[in-house]
Amino acid sequence: MEKYGQYRDKGSGIAPFFPISPQAVHPLLLPWHLFVFSIRIPFLLFACFVWFAFVQFLTPGTLLRKANLWCIIGIPGIWWIDLQVDGVRRGSLGKAPASSIPSAGSVIAASYTSPIDIIYLATILDPIFTQSYPDSKLVRPLSFTGALLACFTVHTSAPKASDANLVPLSTLTARNSSRIICVFPEGTPSNGRSILHPTPSLLSASPRTKIYTVSLRYTPADIVTPIPSTISGLNFIWVLLSSHTHVIRTRIGAPVRNTATAESTTSLPSKLERRYSYQSNYFDTLKENSDAEAESQARNQKGEDGLTEPERSMLDVVADALARLGRVKRVSLGVKEKGRFVEAWGRGKGSSRKSRS
Repeated sequence: MEKYGQYRDKGSGIAPFFPISPQAVHPLLLPWHLFVFSIRIPFLLFACFVWFAFVQFLTPGTLLRKANLWCIIGIPGIWWIDLQVDGVRRGSLGKAPASSIPSAGSVIAASYTSPIDIIYLATILDPIFTQSYPDSKLVRPLSFTGALLACFTVHTSAPKASDANLVPLSTLTARNSSRIICVFPEGTPSNGRSILHPTPSLLSASPRTKIYTVSLRYTPADIVTPIPSTISGLNFIWVLLSSHTHVIRTRIGAPVRNTATAESTTSLPSKLERRYSYQSNYFDTLKENSDAEAESQARNQKGEDGLTEPERSMLDVVADALARLGRVKRVSLGVKEKGRFVEAWGRGKGSSRKSRS
């Protein structure tokens, strides 16, 4: 693995793109795992067939949609979900204020590790999923199927600017005021051991929109899909259906707002406003106004990443919240680094197969 050392975070040494090996299976227990797999897969295929043939066309939020999705989650053995909300004591979720739970018109910024993220979020919230890109504040709306397929692809750059499917979050929220919008700020699945460098998609949200951070973690953590490949998909299905059970640990953070947009829309801070003559004269406020204007220009000056200081601070707030909820660290690696890692990983696997032959 040392040849992939450049894809470890320099500060923490965390490798967020390496696949996680499944739990070792004793040879004597292999027939049992094969039996469990063979029992579950016909039921799962039937549940998926019902969804794609009929249920997916029903109105979002209907009981039949939720029942079908709960079947898809429950058949593989995901029966226990540990849900906690910031500011709500354990066991008091029913008494939680409505403002602490994502609702219609809000945005959720979720961690991204597995296709189960998509299925579980669709089950409990039925949101509109989106694809984020590392070099664009716009997002592309995805269907449920498109969101599942996106778990096995890496989008290192946004489509052409003329693509009509790319929209800012503020527009998407306004068009779908009765739905929740789901954003994956990391832009690509990781192995769950860290939070990747966020994409700027959340910066296109309206300052009036509530943004809830949602962390999803799995025990065991062997159903994550950091490597987009056919083998990774088949291994995911095998581990999911042959294991006894998996637990989802869900944490919902307190809502935040896109303060960067609010700051950029104001011309100058309030202290730049002309004071009345009985408070101070023009010469007293001249230097103060000049300093405040220089400070405002410095804050709004874009860096190498094309973002201003308030925009970076906004993304840091969301990424820090996801790291805190998931009890992991942040890393400086992002979507573009994963794209290079996947290419190097594919070349490494190809060369190893040739050497063995």
